[in-house]
Amino acid sequence: MKKIEAAIFDMDGVLVDSEKAFKHACSEALHQWGVYPEYSEFVPYTGMGDIIYIGAVSAAHGVPYTTEMTDVSYKLYKEYSKTELKVFPWSRKIIEEIAKKGAKVAVASSAGLFKVETNLEAVGVDKSILTAFVTGDDVEKKKPEPDIFLCAAKKCAVLPENCIVFEDAISGVRAAKAAGMTAVAVTSSFSEKELISAGADYVCDDLMEAFYKFFAN
Repeated sequence: MKKIEAAIFDMDGVLVDSEKAFKHACSEALHQWGVYPEYSEFVPYTGMGDIIYIGAVSAAHGVPYTTEMTDVSYKLYKEYSKTELKVFPWSRKIIEEIAKKGAKVAVASSAGLFKVETNLEAVGVDKSILTAFVTGDDVEKKKPEPDIFLCAAKKCAVLPENCIVFEDAISGVRAAKAAGMTAVAVTSSFSEKELISAGADYVCDDLMEAFYKFFAN
């Protein structure tokens, strides 16, 4: 097994279940532009960043994307996250336990800074425990391109082959593998079969299972 020196966490679907809150916010925001999407229309763009997530759905309804759509979505998300955001039971524990093992910990999410900080606040993780913090605002090419994970590895000063990525989305798994990293996927958004087909090295229903497999020794 490769020596793991850094653990890189995606945010949505890995540390928090924000899909309901964010779909609610984005759908309602787009109403202001005369777009009334079904929640299912957002699913294909999971993990690809907020601009694509909102913009692709808007474009499918014939309305060009504007940055104001994201701004309105974020404002609504801040409110909906108070009641509709779910923090997974393993989230804070796995981050703190990996840090205790001496590995570096990073968050690398395609979401924008505002959304990621809102989610981290909900998880209750002290940002000082993180060696690197990368959002979709920091890279031009989003998942499934490997840029966001390579950026996190560089900030951690760790070679990609010595990094493990925790993901939930097909695009994220593909990005991790394209970066040359070990990809662990949790079945919070996609099935085990779909995640394995995307290239995941290990799939589980609870990330603490992955912690014990990769960090127990």
